[in-house]
Amino acid sequence: MTQAVYTYLQENRDNLLKKLKEFLAIPSISTDRTYKKKVLQAGHFIADYLKDIGFKQVEIKETGGHPLVYGEWLEAKGAPTALFYGHYDVQPADPYELWDSDPFSPEIRDGRLFARGASDDKGQVFMHLAVFEAFMKTEGKLPINVKIIIEGEEEIGSENLYPFLAENQNMLTADFALISDSGMVEKGQPTMLYGLKGFTGLEVTVQGPNRDLHSGLYGGAVKNPVMALSHLIASLKHENEQVAVAGFYDGVEALKEEERQLMNEAPIEDYVKTTGVPTTVPEEGYTVNEHIMARPTLEINGLYGGYQGEGTKTIIPSSATAKITCRLVPGQDPTVIQDLIIQHLKARAPKGVTLDVKPEPLSAKAYKVDPDHPLIQKAADSLAKAFNKETVFVRLGGSIPVVEQLDQLFKIPVVLLGFGTPEDNLHSPNESFPLDHYDKGLDVLINFYKEVAH
Repeated sequence: MTQAVYTYLQENRDNLLKKLKEFLAIPSISTDRTYKKKVLQAGHFIADYLKDIGFKQVEIKETGGHPLVYGEWLEAKGAPTALFYGHYDVQPADPYELWDSDPFSPEIRDGRLFARGASDDKGQVFMHLAVFEAFMKTEGKLPINVKIIIEGEEEIGSENLYPFLAENQNMLTADFALISDSGMVEKGQPTMLYGLKGFTGLEVTVQGPNRDLHSGLYGGAVKNPVMALSHLIASLKHENEQVAVAGFYDGVEALKEEERQLMNEAPIEDYVKTTGVPTTVPEEGYTVNEHIMARPTLEINGLYGGYQGEGTKTIIPSSATAKITCRLVPGQDPTVIQDLIIQHLKARAPKGVTLDVKPEPLSAKAYKVDPDHPLIQKAADSLAKAFNKETVFVRLGGSIPVVEQLDQLFKIPVVLLGFGTPEDNLHSPNESFPLDHYDKGLDVLINFYKEVAH
């Protein structure tokens, strides 16, 4: 019977792509208030589609910001229940002049669908809806029970999602969560994502004099804040790329040889070619893949203070600021890491300046699921079958905070089944999604949903 589902998607491919283009044409930019009505329009697109598919329970859930869309189909007796999460908001498209086509007039060229949100995350959300439609139109039912929550604030921190999840745990109870908001290590290479890094950060400002001072008249009498901050920043890391903050690695689990092998079997990006650096610099004792996937990092995202214009201005700046972020692994608590860095900086703050530290309010713990978990293996098998290639298993160096929330609140495995590619230009001009990943991804989802039902 499943063949009818595949056939339906093939025969209706043009109509479904047309519908996806309608979705992508809505400029649902959550960060810009002028697009509030458009964000709401995108939410209603999802709600209307779910109703058309046959979901009897569909609601627009109002929040303090952009609304959530909730839907459920719970008529598969004895079958497991999936909680599918996605988002319908998108990043701003600026700078528009760098787009080769209008970001909200979807266009297919060179085998890719170009539009803001094509990959992140409208295109991938739509794939699930299209598969639900195909099941309902051919079999009259879904193979498993499904609860759907699609938000409109992911690109601005999901501020209203987390309270909603906490307040509606009974309504959202499921056997596992499913998210398609990620990608593959390279085009055509099926990839099973089984871990994400956590995130935290802080902003540190070194304050010296109450104004910029003449460097000739005050040099030697007043501590230079830029110099002081430079010394503090340099103290955070050793030359071997290990973080020098005491206690930073406490609780970090040692990498087992079998997991190292798993990571190093994944393709490695040619960073010298793609980034222009002369060489890569992983932490001593680890490969690049191991460091990116499974070792914590500390990075300086911005460093500024003093005169930035052309030529010379002979001053001692009044202040200097650095923005610091860390990507964390299982065993590390974001709040503890913030405190350790603050203690490190304050203990080394030189005389003649004061330190002001602002912790990053949006933090998340790392997430990891056993790659041998039956659900992960079923997803990996579905990927391999559709792409006709062995699936590789990776942990992502980035963070998806909602995953930690789902893990902490519901204590269920989270299946991260993404179809994007490194060439998709997420958050950049000319965002796109490869149509062969769209087509094969539909096959993956059909097979995965059927396999999970057994």
